[in-house]
Amino acid sequence: MPVLPLIPVATAADATWPDTRIARLEALAMVQELELALLTHDSATLVLDDWCVRHDLAPAGTQIVADRQPGAERPAPPEVRAALHVGADEPVRYRLVHLRCGARVLSVAENWYVPARLTPEMNHALDSTDVSFGRIVRPLGFRRVGLGSRILWAPLGEDWDAHTGDSAIKDRTGKNLVIPARVIENRAVLVLPDGTPFSQVIENYTGAVLGAQPPAARR
Repeated sequence: MPVLPLIPVATAADATWPDTRIARLEALAMVQELELALLTHDSATLVLDDWCVRHDLAPAGTQIVADRQPGAERPAPPEVRAALHVGADEPVRYRLVHLRCGARVLSVAENWYVPARLTPEMNHALDSTDVSFGRIVRPLGFRRVGLGSRILWAPLGEDWDAHTGDSAIKDRTGKNLVIPARVIENRAVLVLPDGTPFSQVIENYTGAVLGAQPPAARR
């Protein structure tokens, strides 16, 4: 089966943030805020539902939709099977989705899961609908155990705290801030109340989480 690209084209194409110190600070604050929310909540879908509303990324009442990518197939590597506590022959399924808020793809999520640890109804919904994984398995009362999180973009520069005086970050009048396709990567295992793991996810959060304009311009 074909391996599809993880990051869709132009995820942040509508972003028109000015390349100013204030805008860079706002971008850094938003990325850090989102990472903290993801680290402190069990459902990434619910975090993005809230993010979508609070940052006016789509009309009121919009919920996150998981656009399944048909044909995507990636066998579970040994480290994923180890994290899920399954042997080499136990079935592990793969689901690749673009988590979308209105027209904006906020996250590209890879998910390996153990179908035997879900209900038949959940497996059917995962195979046949665009409902997000988190919503489908929510009745299981799962917990999210983080395996690692990385902020992939430094809006102020890697060594911004060392800049002083004439070397400090300056406004670039007439220029727009270049926002990358990916800003956060999260890895986590979802576990049942008894501690049994049933899913491992790798989530790439796109530049579209910042929206079209910085918060100051939207106020």
